[in-house]
Amino acid sequence: MLIAAQQCVDGTHSELQLVFEDEHDHSHEHDHSHNHSHEHHHGDCGCGDDDVSDHNHNDNHDLLQSYDDNQFVKADIFIATAAVADYRTEEAAPQKIKKTQDAMTLSLVKNPDILATISLAHPELFVVGFAAETQDVERYARGKLVAKDLDMIACNDVSRADIGFASDDNAMQVFFSERYERDAVTLEKTSKDKIAEQLASIIGQAIGQRKDS
Repeated sequence: MLIAAQQCVDGTHSELQLVFEDEHDHSHEHDHSHNHSHEHHHGDCGCGDDDVSDHNHNDNHDLLQSYDDNQFVKADIFIATAAVADYRTEEAAPQKIKKTQDAMTLSLVKNPDILATISLAHPELFVVGFAAETQDVERYARGKLVAKDLDMIACNDVSRADIGFASDDNAMQVFFSERYERDAVTLEKTSKDKIAEQLASIIGQAIGQRKDS
């Protein structure tokens, strides 16, 4: 997942290239039909078709050139919403492990920290993290904000039964890096869709502030 995240940030992930190619094809189809309508119109009024054809060809060439020049479009924002595993087994068994022992010990190793790796390697990104905590929510969230050099973090208390896991509702606190000089924002309990809309709005405001500074 770390490799995939790095590729997405750099604009080189295969899925992004499929989106690029699809947009490229649609734009070409649109220009093709658009050119036909213009040729018909100019033919009716007696204008030279050769001039129109050359003009349209140049427009298409410029369009295709702009796609080629921007084939790898890098990200501006990195929002780390996935709850990835912190640890993995040190060794993977090649076959099914049979139930031959009354007890078993698994040796675990730490996975790469995707959020911290991306944030520290790409200071140009606006990086958003999340923290799901069961105690000292604000303290842990603020610590994560600083340790991973994030721009913003949204946290919630998953020990509450009425929000978070197994619930359609959520409530969050949002904290910002000190460089933004923004007060914490409390998002009161509401549907997760509404929470997402509010977070998107807050991110937009913070990015606007970052560009103005």
